[in-house]
Amino acid sequence: MLQSIRDGSRSWGAKIIIGVMVAAMALFGVESLFSIFGDDPNQVASVNGEPIMRQQVELEVQRALRSGQVPPEQERALRNDVLDQLITQQLLTRYAEDGGVFVSDAQLDQMIVGLPEFHDQDGRFSAEIFRNRLAGAGYTPVAFREELRADIKRQHLQQGLAFSDFSLENEQERLAELQRQQRSFRYVLLDTDDVTVEADVTDAQMQAYFDANQARFERPEQVRVEYVLVDRQAMAENVEVDEQSLRDAWREQNRNADRRVSHIMVTFGEERSRQEAEARANEALDALSRGDSFADTAVRYSDDTASAEEGGDLGVISRGFFGDAFDEAAFALDEGETSQLVEMDGAFHILQVTELVVPDFEEQREALRQDVALREVSDEFNQQVQRLIDESFAADDLQSVADDLGLTLNETDWLARGEGEGVLSEPGVLDEAFSADVLEEGYNSEVIELDDDRRLVLRVAEHRETTQLTLDDVRDEVANAVVAQQRQEALEQEAARMIEAVEAGEASDIDWREANNISRQSDGVLPQAVVQQVFRMPRPQEGDSVYRSVSLPEGVAVVALDSVSVGEVDEQLTSFVTQMAEQLRAQSIIQGLVDDLRSDAKIER
Repeated sequence: MLQSIRDGSRSWGAKIIIGVMVAAMALFGVESLFSIFGDDPNQVASVNGEPIMRQQVELEVQRALRSGQVPPEQERALRNDVLDQLITQQLLTRYAEDGGVFVSDAQLDQMIVGLPEFHDQDGRFSAEIFRNRLAGAGYTPVAFREELRADIKRQHLQQGLAFSDFSLENEQERLAELQRQQRSFRYVLLDTDDVTVEADVTDAQMQAYFDANQARFERPEQVRVEYVLVDRQAMAENVEVDEQSLRDAWREQNRNADRRVSHIMVTFGEERSRQEAEARANEALDALSRGDSFADTAVRYSDDTASAEEGGDLGVISRGFFGDAFDEAAFALDEGETSQLVEMDGAFHILQVTELVVPDFEEQREALRQDVALREVSDEFNQQVQRLIDESFAADDLQSVADDLGLTLNETDWLARGEGEGVLSEPGVLDEAFSADVLEEGYNSEVIELDDDRRLVLRVAEHRETTQLTLDDVRDEVANAVVAQQRQEALEQEAARMIEAVEAGEASDIDWREANNISRQSDGVLPQAVVQQVFRMPRPQEGDSVYRSVSLPEGVAVVALDSVSVGEVDEQLTSFVTQMAEQLRAQSIIQGLVDDLRSDAKIER
């Protein structure tokens, strides 16, 4: 039993830990780390009298967002899903406990010790890593153990339910046979060119369509938004940067760039003393100062005869190739510059940088100008952001904030969720306009960090709820929909007429397309709706065909199913189908239990 639990929960430690560092602290303060599993008045739901706290919901939401599995714009929907999930978990946990499911402390200890998230480099459990990771994720050891214990109980319950169901061998074989079945058929696609429809739409037809499809003609909940934006890049556009600053920035940016280096090396030790080597190296420096070429000087003085034959060239080097002393000298030189004596590894070296492996200065000019300008306005930007934080928090509007900071108050037209443009289209931004504090309480939003260079505060100027539009508001749209419906009905009538003629042997001029030996898994150009319908049709008698029409998003298909074959046995496919069937049956059983528990429970939200 323990092994099956361990296998099922192998990634549990990561699920708890990854992506939640600072989430609890950022949202609720340090005290929240220790109140998640205790009493708290901030209750969002209760299940049979047991509370579910807002902190629990928000932590799970932040985990999902930080994992990258859920886009930020879906945060509101995610929050509802998370609450539903927590309710289900609580119901399953209590059901498991009422049924006597028990997890001992020893089992928990074995589980925790086996989780790789808490192992050191040697693959052994580390108490220090365990404590640090839990602290970073906002868990105390006790809270972590209790949540892990509850998760194991739920998994044990679900595994027990899943293993209690099974399928017979002949059922598995029949399912595999159906899955590998192949069908050959003919089809023809009908579109608007195949029928003639008089676009004569009456008021009665429009009214009937409107009444039957009112959900299509609702104006969604909308807001008009005001916002102010502090943009460091926009501030930097007005900064004048002189040539010397650009050159300095270019040198600084390329200070650690790879470079081609030549050297003259004079060794000391057995053949000459240190003083003799230093004197010889200084002679080489004097020759260079008199104008002798580096290549000729290397041939005369360098003990590195191999490089001397190449003018002293050592090739292109990166930091760390020859040690700190060499790097300090070589990476302090610009192209064409020569160093003083550098002592290292029993020798004196004279270095010359012959080439910097960097883009040309002119190629980098604009990027350098922007970087320098951004640095110059950084202090002003930070001051503006701090003022924005301070003033927007207390202000009853945004116009006064914009005026005080010399910013533009931007205003939008009516926007529904997910309809923002520009900065409002960035993940999570417009969601702030629909948050409780901003939409319902009328507050300015908190300062939203878009990226390193932009901060934004928004406010709802106007709000209107979801509204049922009138027929007059959408008359043209309804008229077009009625015409489209009439065309579709005409195509369906034409398809029925065609099938009737074919079955009576009166249609021989149909330009059928053939599709032979098509399986359920076939990928290709066939419309999926056609393939699905083909596999729902009854098997035709030998030598006969079965005909059906299939409605498509734009048109109708007429299908003639000609033959059905079993297909070749595929052991891999058979195994996969069996596993999928077992999983679906297990899911159905578990979902049935959840539905039953929910129907009997007292759930308040």
